[in-house]
Amino acid sequence: MTSSMTAFSRQQLEMDWGSLTWEIRSVNHRYLEVSVRLPDTLRGLENAVREALKKRLKRGKVECQLRLQTGDAATSELKLDAALVRKLVQAHVEVEQLTGTSSQLASIDVLRWPGVIQEQAVADERLEKEVITLFNAAVEDLVATRQREGKSLEGFVLQRIDSVRDIVASIRKMMPDILAAQKQTLKERLADLQVELEQPRLEQEIALLAQKADVDEELDRLDSHLSEVRRVVGASGQKGRRLDFLMQELNREANTLSSKSIVVDTTMGAVELKVLIEQMREQIQNIE
Repeated sequence: MTSSMTAFSRQQLEMDWGSLTWEIRSVNHRYLEVSVRLPDTLRGLENAVREALKKRLKRGKVECQLRLQTGDAATSELKLDAALVRKLVQAHVEVEQLTGTSSQLASIDVLRWPGVIQEQAVADERLEKEVITLFNAAVEDLVATRQREGKSLEGFVLQRIDSVRDIVASIRKMMPDILAAQKQTLKERLADLQVELEQPRLEQEIALLAQKADVDEELDRLDSHLSEVRRVVGASGQKGRRLDFLMQELNREANTLSSKSIVVDTTMGAVELKVLIEQMREQIQNIE
């Protein structure tokens, strides 16, 4: 199944002691890069969170944030870390002595210092269990969202593959007529210039013209790459990097096709190919 690297999940749990809210965001990235933001009282769970993500995700930049609210904010009693407050006051006094300045230390500034207001304690074992359970639910939701988005991306790519195949088939069908027309044009120009070439020389010039304009090899490689893209899209596991490489190969063949073009029709076909390939490449950047 194809998975996108772009998704968002939010899971919330209301308990008698307060609430937990997990938010997980993921965007495309070359590798798996995880950042975790936890309340100070739950820092010990960071490794468990990272390991759980690594088991489910292989690529993407993932940001995880847990919000913990204990009790009713309007009625719950605030608990201060008195030892930390005393240290802050002492530090303020020492700074005044060192700088020779004098200023009042506002109480509100002290309250804003991280850790001065302590969160209401909840039984550690119970809380950690709820946190991990809720996190697992958030990860499952994230994975499901990535898979839904991946299915949409898969359909987009397959649709473009069909469009590219149609253009390749159209160019292949036109080539005999294009070469025949170029052969006739060469003969007419020689006639206009009243230049007579021996038959072997004329055939040699025509052969050189046909060789320069021959794009069968490029068209064959385009078909081969398209078949591989379809195979990879339908395969399981990681596929984004492989698909990105195939887009580079498709683009290379389209450029060669454009450089060999001798009529407007094939030039426009090559341009349309590059547009479709670029559209696929942009979406493939989001595939895991």
